[in-house]
Amino acid sequence: MPTPIKLLAVLLLVPCFSLYAEIFRTSVEGSIEISPGSQETSIPIGIHSSVIISLGADARFLRGIEIEITAPQSWLPYRGSLLMAMYNHLNPQTATGVSDIEGTRLTMDSLPSRLRILYHVPLRAQHGLRTTTSAIVAPSAFIQPASFPVLFRLTQASKGLPDEFENIMFNLTARPILSDEGAIRLIPRYPPQLRNRPFTVLIDDNVIANISEQIMLKEGEHHLVILSEDYRNESRRFVVERAKIVDITIDLQDPTPIIIFEGPQNSQVFLNNSPVLRNREPINVEPGMHEVRFQVGDYTVTRSLNVQRGKTYRVALAVDLTVQEEE
Repeated sequence: MPTPIKLLAVLLLVPCFSLYAEIFRTSVEGSIEISPGSQETSIPIGIHSSVIISLGADARFLRGIEIEITAPQSWLPYRGSLLMAMYNHLNPQTATGVSDIEGTRLTMDSLPSRLRILYHVPLRAQHGLRTTTSAIVAPSAFIQPASFPVLFRLTQASKGLPDEFENIMFNLTARPILSDEGAIRLIPRYPPQLRNRPFTVLIDDNVIANISEQIMLKEGEHHLVILSEDYRNESRRFVVERAKIVDITIDLQDPTPIIIFEGPQNSQVFLNNSPVLRNREPINVEPGMHEVRFQVGDYTVTRSLNVQRGKTYRVALAVDLTVQEEE
């Protein structure tokens, strides 16, 4: 009796795509939703079976989808006898069960004769995914997130195969392939006396046009700068995590200069000849030249200070004791 391989018709050796709707009968075994935080989901799937795959929240953090198909040993003799295909524009978008489905084919490929098959399905033009010895990039440019849900289908490449082939069961697992990006959400907080004044935000020296929208950034450390004529300028660093949204609060501050005095408990402090009653509490001053004086008993230290707008100055008197040993 001829082997099953000899009964095969001419096999599909190159990818085949369709721009038109097809109607086919398939048994939908279940559905899987893919999102950055989703756990991998597995569904048994047989010949002429299919799974519906949809995208959940924050698909922008997805570079692609990994579809893993594991097969039993009985599959190995039937090399080239099975095709995988993916469709969108599904009608109906059915639940589980056997249905006649209309859909537009996105990609098709001959299933490799392996016990573990990995397909990487790109979801963006600049996906960076490559076919390797362990994973195959699905033969299509990429599938736009707006095309989902899609149907992943197994179907035989030819007729005349034995019943044993028809009864082979596979296991399909789908998981997200994350991009190396995260997002930040800027939350400005205004001082009560200075609300809704203009300011400019720069991230990594790039001006952010609309701070009310979430900002996509590569994972890692970034530099944020606040520039304003009405608030204090600010510079800080922050870290973006992969596939996560980070809230960054911007505390906009009054640009009035501040002086903070620190001295010994028995010292007297004067600012422009006026006594400072409480050390270590911020004092608002006008920009320009100021005179500060510390007095401890008969010991007096006086300094002139050129105060600039939007700056904080800490003026401290340090009393030290030096011990020197001489022979």
